[in-house]
Amino acid sequence: MKKTKTLCFANNKGGSGKSTTCCNVGYELSKKGYRVLLIDGDMQMNLSLCFFSEDKVLEAAQNGNNLYTAIKEQKALDDYIMPTDYEGLDLIVSSSLMSGIEYELFTKWQREFILKKCLQSVKDSGKYDFILIDAPPTLGGWVMNLLCASDYLMIPVEASPWGLFGLANMLEFFSTVCEISPDLSLLGVAVTKVDERKNYFRQTMEALSSTDGVYLFDSYIRVDSSIEWAQDNSKPVAAHKPSARSAKEYRNLTEEVLSLVNRKK
Repeated sequence: MKKTKTLCFANNKGGSGKSTTCCNVGYELSKKGYRVLLIDGDMQMNLSLCFFSEDKVLEAAQNGNNLYTAIKEQKALDDYIMPTDYEGLDLIVSSSLMSGIEYELFTKWQREFILKKCLQSVKDSGKYDFILIDAPPTLGGWVMNLLCASDYLMIPVEASPWGLFGLANMLEFFSTVCEISPDLSLLGVAVTKVDERKNYFRQTMEALSSTDGVYLFDSYIRVDSSIEWAQDNSKPVAAHKPSARSAKEYRNLTEEVLSLVNRKK
């Protein structure tokens, strides 16, 4: 049986494109025939809204069919999985109640590994080739949970004057998590929201290229209104507009992700 690979998209800087990257890489993997489970770990529920209408997401958030309920009650995640409109692509939605998850975890035994335990039966089932997790833009016990449940960390970074703000803290946090979860690997940094006309794009790439021990993805995602229109229609960009420039860029990024993951077997 093939091992399910779990990849967490995280950055403590908001607006870095975590949810969008997680959504579109997950979709592109499914288009290649891989079976993919997406997990929305952020109270903002942006990943959930990439695939479902606001009404459907709110219904799941209110009726208990969401990640918060599973973690609070420490239940296996199998019963919280919702199919999307795309073959081989499923999702566990989030809830606005995730804002209180740190409190829920505080008194729990081995609280850093609760998600890992809740996810274990899903991984053991062999149903999925990949599990992709969208993390909130914070550093704390919950993000530590997400990373401890993952094999790889991928850090989307916005190509803006503030895009690199906090990256050092993110990398330091990653090193701390590796002390209790030594199998976790840093896959790399992917640059998003690129405007090649701006000087800070070149500055961002130069700064990341010179960061020791960090792989910088060759593929980057440029600013594209098709992404916003796709989000407005609760679709991955390639499902909304296959010819979009960003759709091709996400395909290239996904190819690079696959190459790196296969190399790290």
